[in-house]
Amino acid sequence: MRFIRVLLLAIVIVGLSSWGFLVHRTSTQLAVYQLPETMQHFFYDGMDYLVRYSVRPDQRRNGDPSEGPKHFIDIERFGANAATAMPLDWNSAVARYGEDSLKRNGIVPYWVINQKEKLTEAFRSGNRDSILFYATDLAHYIGDANVPLHTTENHDGQLTGQKGMHSLWESAIPEIELASYSLYEAHEATYLKNPEEAIWKAVREANALLPQMFAMEKEVSKDFTDSTKYRYQMRNGRESRSYSSAFARAYAQKLAPGINQQLLKSGHLIADFWYTAWVDAGKPNLDGLLKAPATAQGRSAWAQELISYKTNQLLQNKMLRAREKQESGGGD
Repeated sequence: MRFIRVLLLAIVIVGLSSWGFLVHRTSTQLAVYQLPETMQHFFYDGMDYLVRYSVRPDQRRNGDPSEGPKHFIDIERFGANAATAMPLDWNSAVARYGEDSLKRNGIVPYWVINQKEKLTEAFRSGNRDSILFYATDLAHYIGDANVPLHTTENHDGQLTGQKGMHSLWESAIPEIELASYSLYEAHEATYLKNPEEAIWKAVREANALLPQMFAMEKEVSKDFTDSTKYRYQMRNGRESRSYSSAFARAYAQKLAPGINQQLLKSGHLIADFWYTAWVDAGKPNLDGLLKAPATAQGRSAWAQELISYKTNQLLQNKMLRAREKQESGGGD
């Protein structure tokens, strides 16, 4: 049943171009700007790939039953105080709970570490394609770990009479509010001495946002009737219900800057993990892995993009790849 729920959620995400698309792509792009100069040119060279395929793990869920648990963790199912009591490393977690139980209830923080190790090995091997592949997938799972609703069995509000919260938080609000978001927050990639603790800290902080998120939904609902709170449409011959744009805007005002902050946190942590994997690999020189040697024109374009990032003008200057791809009708 859990796989069916995950598969249905994946279909909804693909249809709505949600956090799985817009915000995953945005946070991945922001992470590139936060890397040290020794890494920037390689990642800028591969940015179109990184941004475009940062949604690939969501797309894999449609055909791979083992993929779903890598995107979430239902913390409550591991007992009281599990957010702080669960082992940080995979082997200890398996010894305590068993592998089947872990995979049934979600393994996202453990899978982030798995992908970080794969990226480290890719850096060591000097294989351009492998570096980009694992950097892209790692970015996605880090993004998921920063989504509160990926840290609870009440992942769609279905247990509290608030069904639809997932797409509201991940899809409707970012699509409506992106133009008002700050896409810059001073951060430079930092080496993580304990990557396991770093990703679990992100999970705990995301999970701690849930009570306020659910409470505010109920508070905002007091100002709406059923007909103004929801919109109804037919899908495959069946009526479906989702939150209205008016409700999404009102709810977003109550939450602000919550979703924006989680987007920024995702970008920061992605940059930190990429940098940590590179350092752990011995800081290999990446210039030889560029598709072509950096040109003066290319360096100038990169400098202009950095300025747009630091002045929070990426969207206005049409440099936010996630949004430009949507507006141009592009897709994967």
